[in-house]
Amino acid sequence: MRESRRPGSGHTIDATMTPRRRVIVADDNVLVRDGLAHLLTRSGFDVVGQAGDGGQLLDLIPGLAPDLVVIDTRMPPTWKTEGLETARQIRQQFPSVGILLLSASVDVDHALELLCDGDPVGYLLKSQITEAGRLADALQQICLGRSVIDPSLVSELMATYRDEDPLTQLTSAERDVLAQMAQGQSDVGAAHRLGITEDEVGGYAQSIFTKLRLPDSGTDYHRVLAILAYLDSR
Repeated sequence: MRESRRPGSGHTIDATMTPRRRVIVADDNVLVRDGLAHLLTRSGFDVVGQAGDGGQLLDLIPGLAPDLVVIDTRMPPTWKTEGLETARQIRQQFPSVGILLLSASVDVDHALELLCDGDPVGYLLKSQITEAGRLADALQQICLGRSVIDPSLVSELMATYRDEDPLTQLTSAERDVLAQMAQGQSDVGAAHRLGITEDEVGGYAQSIFTKLRLPDSGTDYHRVLAILAYLDSR
């Protein structure tokens, strides 16, 4: 099957033969790990390994060569920031591996620190990935080079700034579009989710960047990073 995908092999490429993304799941709770592995397998991913802490995860990556890792933000021994620390090490040692962080609660400071480093990464609340589709969609977005951010994080960021902050100048529609961009949606995807046209999304996006004094880079991924960096700098 893999032979037929090689350039010059002479075989016709079939969309149904797309290789399954390889994933390692890291969580100290074995029931959570098994549950995530089940959801991912049902969604067409190949769960090649599981880890109970950051050290085990780092040891598994060289031999299993995953495309993606799903990491709990809090793992042994202190259950504080071990998952985030492991994510940083993976980013340094295995930059081609996509990272999805799962958290039981919104941690703005730690999330921003990782999200603002310029690489695609996901940050979702565990309560939001009980459905296979939500988890699979996030991983697919990361594979496409986009950052996926839980809407709760966007809301938390917006709530932390004073009335005179430029964010308060955004209209309700602009905030909705911003939230969609922060989740890695393209203009087409945002339009579909919000029930408006792609041109309307583009207009709202331009207004957002004008009000926040941010340049439009032309890609959703860079837009998200620019917005998060701006918020973090405040």
